[in-house]
Amino acid sequence: MIKVSVIVHTYNHEKFIRQTLDSIVNQVVNFDFEVIVGDDASPDTTPQIIREYQAKYPHLIKPLLHEKNLGGFGKNNTLSTLAASKGQYIAAMDGDDYWTSPHKLQKQVDFLDANPDFVACFHNALIHFEDGSHPDHYVNDEHQKVVTTVEDLVGEDEVWYMATSAVMFRNGIITEYPQWFHESKSGDIPRYILLGKHGKFYYINEVMSVYRKNGGGMSFTDGKQDAGFLFNRIGMYQGIDAELDFRYHKILQKNIARYYLMLANSIQYGDNVILSRFYAIKSLILSRPNSAEHIKNVFQNYILPKGLMKLYANLKWQIQKRLFSK
Repeated sequence: MIKVSVIVHTYNHEKFIRQTLDSIVNQVVNFDFEVIVGDDASPDTTPQIIREYQAKYPHLIKPLLHEKNLGGFGKNNTLSTLAASKGQYIAAMDGDDYWTSPHKLQKQVDFLDANPDFVACFHNALIHFEDGSHPDHYVNDEHQKVVTTVEDLVGEDEVWYMATSAVMFRNGIITEYPQWFHESKSGDIPRYILLGKHGKFYYINEVMSVYRKNGGGMSFTDGKQDAGFLFNRIGMYQGIDAELDFRYHKILQKNIARYYLMLANSIQYGDNVILSRFYAIKSLILSRPNSAEHIKNVFQNYILPKGLMKLYANLKWQIQKRLFSK
């Protein structure tokens, strides 16, 4: 019986995939596991490296080498590996990340075996920027809650504190992936919401993997000044709102409002007088009730004409100058 299916998702990871696979095959466990490696038609040498590891570890490595890119922001590749998984538990991994503890799988299996009321568990991970643009730091800080429920996964801001390489979840919990999941550029946030509908997550306070950020990753191709990315996030949170039967509607509306305000300052609409103000006003409507300070900031920075604000600032300075000169 296969206890764990490790699913690895690769695309143009020739520089990293060896370290990824080495960290998997070197796991020390007392159960059987499989490694399903889904390559999304990489044009580099990633498929050849995967075949090399299959030849070396034929009892572990099971390649899914797609001849054509499956699209869907990489999620179709993920779903193909999930469909092929036979394990009781799933441990996911991107092809540029790696595990730092040889006991990672064993520790997570031991917990889930002993706690059937939890749907998943996760551990801490180190975020490493390959280009050195940011210092390394951890995904989770000292305030991380031990038990996570679906209520913890929704907020007025975006909630993310589980690296892909850190999570293990029960296979078969999610029986259907809704349309909003397929349309979202994010894979982790929607999956954790769908899992959270069925139970709790447990946090293991150990650093056992590295989440590598590099120029070929999704996080480097998306940006919060790009309208396409922002509209996609709006659609994702609208889908989450409906998925959770609108129980957290007010909270999620404030989150969606944030993205509309970002649209007002986006590359595509920031210089558009009409649409920029439209999205700023829509943000205010969705985020009600608003503090007086927030309303003031939105009007000053997004709605009132910049020329008028300069005139107002100049008049204010002139008045203050005259008052203090008396």
